[in-house]
Amino acid sequence: MGSKSAVIHPATLMLLFISWRESIHCSELTVEPPEDLKILDPGHLGHLEITWSPPASLINMTECPKLYQLEYFNTYKNSWTAIRTPSRSYSAQFDLMEDVRVRVYTLLSGPCTNGTMIKSTSYTELVQKPPTTGVVGTTVKDFVCVFHNMENMECNWESNQKLPANSQQSLYFWHKELEQAEECPKYMISHSVRTGCNFTGKPLPDFTDINICINGSSPHGPLKPTFISLQIQNHVKPETTEKLHLQTRPDGQLELQWESPVGKVPGHCLEWEVERSQAGPDGKIVLQKILTEQTSLTLPLLNNYERNCLRVRSKLHKYCVDKSFWSEWSRTTCHPEMKEVTPEPEWDMIPVYVYIAIAIIAILMLTLCMVAVLKVMRSRQEKKPDSLLTSLFARNSVLTVVEA
Repeated sequence: MGSKSAVIHPATLMLLFISWRESIHCSELTVEPPEDLKILDPGHLGHLEITWSPPASLINMTECPKLYQLEYFNTYKNSWTAIRTPSRSYSAQFDLMEDVRVRVYTLLSGPCTNGTMIKSTSYTELVQKPPTTGVVGTTVKDFVCVFHNMENMECNWESNQKLPANSQQSLYFWHKELEQAEECPKYMISHSVRTGCNFTGKPLPDFTDINICINGSSPHGPLKPTFISLQIQNHVKPETTEKLHLQTRPDGQLELQWESPVGKVPGHCLEWEVERSQAGPDGKIVLQKILTEQTSLTLPLLNNYERNCLRVRSKLHKYCVDKSFWSEWSRTTCHPEMKEVTPEPEWDMIPVYVYIAIAIIAILMLTLCMVAVLKVMRSRQEKKPDSLLTSLFARNSVLTVVEA
């Protein structure tokens, strides 16, 4: 038994020695970072291609798999994003109005590292500054896109006050289903100036980055470009709710029911806000807002309030999209129902145009009367000379006969 232990003990020591030598060898192995890091812009308005080459020291090392860790600063989230890939290229979305910052490491594993993962201690970094071309202060302001009822996409902006006269702004967009960027299909114009783009008839994919660039030209040179990236499902504004029904239940409670707006917006994605306005006997109004995912609501009817009025609006909830716009408020329905009393018309409530019409008619009638009077007077004046000549002619004829 003792001899067997004596044999095993040296073998164990030998294995420990070999492992120690391999660990020394692995700890001495260093990995260089990638080389020839480049940022390529294919004209996709912020969707850039990043490429790199393996370090020269690892080009001939084929028995060990190589990975690369790419890190880039995401200005939309204000944080670094890291991915690992065996490829030597990667495409990512960037805001071209900010610095584009990328860096890449080399990762090595396999037999040459004794199965462990070794990462290069340094990295290759590249920083690309935003373009400096363009008239300073001419970027657009208050850019807003609204996807109305998931049917019609409209984007609007305000021109900068520093925009030179006779400038022309243009909108271009790109997404992954397009080979190259395209121009706005239909501009919205106000006072001969482009203020928006209507994408009606040009469907855009949802859950996909839509890259937008607004640039232009002016007598002083090109305008400063504005870059935006968005996903249309986060800009939906549902239609206004049209059909509401308010009734009193047998148990004395108010029951409000309504219907989802007609359109492409999924009903299960909508959440609702009900605004309840209660008028007390002292004339004070108490407002209450209630959120619900149902299309009906039961509310207690309190006797100390003389009137209850309700209206609803909707938006897409967070389980379907990241954000959404509230729809417009529906019409207000009240209990007890408000009766509309048609007021009797009063003289001081007659519109101004009625007075103007009466005045015009009076002037016309007065003018016609004066014309008629003038005609009568003129006809009388024409008759008097004729009668005088006739009497004179008759008298002369009588005298002539008498003399003869």
